[in-house]
Order: sequence, then structure tokens, then C-alpha cells
Amino acid sequence: MASLFDITGKVAIVTGASRGIGQAIAEALAASGAKVVLSSRKPDDLTAVADAIKAKGGEAMAVAAHNGDKNALQVLAQAAIDTYGGIDILVNNAATNPHFGPLLNAEDSLWQKTIEVNLMGNVWLTQSVVPVMRERGGGKIINIASINALRPGRMQGIYSITKAAVLSLTQTLAMELAEFNIKVNAVAPGLVQTKFARAIWDNEYLLDPILQRTPLKRIGQPEDIAGIVVYLASPASDFATGQIYVVDGGLTIPTL
Repeated sequence: MASLFDITGKVAIVTGASRGIGQAIAEALAASGAKVVLSSRKPDDLTAVADAIKAKGGEAMAVAAHNGDKNALQVLAQAAIDTYGGIDILVNNAATNPHFGPLLNAEDSLWQKTIEVNLMGNVWLTQSVVPVMRERGGGKIINIASINALRPGRMQGIYSITKAAVLSLTQTLAMELAEFNIKVNAVAPGLVQTKFARAIWDNEYLLDPILQRTPLKRIGQPEDIAGIVVYLASPASDFATGQIYVVDGGLTIPTL
């Protein structure tokens, strides 16, 4: 049964891997046997995560790349190919949320930045990895979305819109890439205790209503998201594609 989740020798790219959910995903994939290529904007933090993985016996490489920079993402994909010979798994995790406030108050530049990082970065990196996945007979692409894609987060309109687009992107690519044995799925986390989400979980006014509506009565930890990603990266999920996996402690359960 353990072989269902064995990804030994597979090559994985994880964006936004210097901290939080991305770091937890990279560590879990490495622990399951993958050679992990970690990416984020800040090289120092990224190298520290890669070094920690290697200290535990894993294989990892850090490549600094901004998720809103098409050329940088192409360089990232090529670095993975040059170092490890190919790419089998892509985790599009990097995201930004520069506007916290009413949707119509946001400047155009904030819309542009959020769309480029949260949506177009996923498109650009996917374009760069699909040819080598096809050559290798298939692959797994996992897009990290958000429950905000299913219902908009308060004061997080642009972010929510881009994450809804990520779900549509996931299902479109799942249809278009199925013939190449490339499976594309999305994970939609609820509130997770990361630096990225501090503005919410560190504010009692915002946090308390969330906890009241969450059956498990807690917010998530980065490790809570890593397990579903390992499943989607592994042979255990070979018949799953175009799906959205919500991991939110039950927050989005419909109630009367």
C-alpha cells in the first residue's frame, strides 16, 4: 500500500516554497522520495529550506524566480530539466494578495500584479513544463487555489477572483492534457496559519467568525495541506483529474 504514495525519483517543482504551505509541500514531497526544485522570490529563505531538506536526506535545489515573470519561470523549468533530466510534478503554489479592502477601491496596478502572479504565472510555468511531461509519458500538475475561489473572502476580492480563475484553469487544462496522461487538479485550502494569511488569523474580529463556522474549531497548519498534495502527486491519484480538493476543516459545509 505504501507504494501508492511512493514518488521516489520523480522531479517536482514547487513555487512559493520558501515558507508556509509551499515549504510544507516541498518537505513532504522530498520525504516521499521526490527530487524537489524549490522556487520563490527570495533566494536566502529558499536556500535555507533546500538545505534543511538535504540535511534530512532529501534531494532539493533552490532557484529564485518571481511567479509574475515569464522569463524567470522559463529559466526555472529549464534549470530543473538541466539538473534532474525532466519534470514529473508541478505544484503551482505561489500567490500574492496586495489589496486588502473593497474591490472597486483597488488601483489597476494591484489588479495587474495579482493576476500576473496568481494566474498568469501558473499558465507560464505550465507551458514550460508540459512539453517535457509529454516526453516522459505523463505528469501531475497541482494548482493551489483557495476556498475564496468558491465564495469570495471579505476584503479579498481580487485575490478571490484570481483563485476562481485558477479553478477554471485547472479544469480546462485537465481536459486538454488528458490525452498526454497529464493529470491536473486543484487544492482549495481554508484559512491556514501562515505569514501570508496573518492579516486574518491575527485579527480576532476576522478570526472568531471563521472558527465558529468551522466544525473542527481550528484553522489549518501548512502540514494539513501537504498530505493532499502528496496524494495528488503520487500513483494513488492516477484516475483523478480536473478535481477540486477542499481542505478547510469543514468550513464550507453547506448548513441551514
